[in-house]
Amino acid sequence: MKLVFGFTVLLLIGFALGNEVFSEETKSAFAFAFDFDFISKQTSSSSSFNVMDYGAVGNGLVDDSQAFDEAWKAVCSANVGEETATLVVPQGKTFLLDALVFEGPCLPKTLHFQIGGSVIAPQGTSWGNGQVDAWIHFSSIENLILDGGGTINGQGSSWWQPCMKTSAFGFFFDCQRRPVALHFHNCSGLRLKGLTHLDSPMLHISINDCKDVVLSHLHIMAPGDSPNTDGIDISNSINVQIQDSTIGTGDDCVAINGGSSFINIIGVNCGPGHGISIGSLGDGAFDTVEGVHVKNCNFSNTQNGVRIKTFKVRVVRILKMVSYFRIILMKKEIVGWFGFRQNISFEQILFDNVKNPIIIDQFYEEKIRYRSYGIWEKAAGGIKVSDVTYSDVRGTSASEQAINLDCNNGVGCSNIVMRNIDITPSGGGGGPNIQGLCHNAHGTAFHVKPQVPCLS
Repeated sequence: MKLVFGFTVLLLIGFALGNEVFSEETKSAFAFAFDFDFISKQTSSSSSFNVMDYGAVGNGLVDDSQAFDEAWKAVCSANVGEETATLVVPQGKTFLLDALVFEGPCLPKTLHFQIGGSVIAPQGTSWGNGQVDAWIHFSSIENLILDGGGTINGQGSSWWQPCMKTSAFGFFFDCQRRPVALHFHNCSGLRLKGLTHLDSPMLHISINDCKDVVLSHLHIMAPGDSPNTDGIDISNSINVQIQDSTIGTGDDCVAINGGSSFINIIGVNCGPGHGISIGSLGDGAFDTVEGVHVKNCNFSNTQNGVRIKTFKVRVVRILKMVSYFRIILMKKEIVGWFGFRQNISFEQILFDNVKNPIIIDQFYEEKIRYRSYGIWEKAAGGIKVSDVTYSDVRGTSASEQAINLDCNNGVGCSNIVMRNIDITPSGGGGGPNIQGLCHNAHGTAFHVKPQVPCLS
């Protein structure tokens, strides 16, 4: 009789558990008391996933890629309801990772990637094998948060060395394809905060085809002579905010490329590097950029300050190498490319010993340095630049050309507004005699030093 009664009680308990009659606390108590493994598995869930629990070692020597991949699969598929699912990379450890892709869509509404320790790329260049576009790639994830105060180190010095060796013609013969350190594609609601990014093989952070992005309190660093190590590169993205960050690299601190709109950059310290650049644009497509606002940013010992750069033409060329020092141009086609950049503002900007503080370059031809050899030519066409405002800008210039508005004869630059600009020589009275230069730029100037002759 007792056996029958006990069996009946168990059936009733099982029925109640299965039909959500009891609270979670009561379920847990039953699971503990009766040691029912199946009950605990069905009724408990975790929202935190530590890479150490998936086999990561964290000594900086053993490849932890598989552990990270397995932890990602677990957190991405976790059924946590309204909770945030968190992947934990713990403090005090260094994790060696090969190229990884963290891909969505994921089940949690918000996914937190908490990097407390250090993540490092392999030494050398063999791991990329010329086929990897990104070291760490996040794709198609909504409401992704990356933070934790840790470090992402691309260990890129081995990648830079061949790129620093150029021929007499400026070609980078040994510069192989290099990966971006951290790449985000098709991610909406992205938040990247409080991390340190070091020594990427190429770009440190790439934002592509994303929307509603906030990047804040970042430290991005690489040597001033490291090639193409842009801090943050934005393309085809909408509503991106960069704020309260320090960036010093061998290229642009921030680069805003085609298809981007509503970009706000506030409170960024830039240097060394090539400044904050809009472009380059027009190198092979119809490009647009609009609604870019840069405010309260400081530039120290940079090559450029605030720059807008566009290609005027695309040149398709077939070159035949006859000898090491002779190049014959076999075919040359000049094509104009069109687009626009508009509604751009630079406000409350401070320069300290900046070589080119303010520049609009519609003849941007870093690749066209070969035109003196008869390889490149200019043609009409280009990207229209309009509605650009510079206000409350001051500081020192390391060169004579403190302001240079170099606009082409085709589309030119229109509605350029400058007010309250005060740029002086870096060396004080003993510095260069600075000047403002312009070509085919149209607009107005109020209280601008040095004067810009083509603005009224």
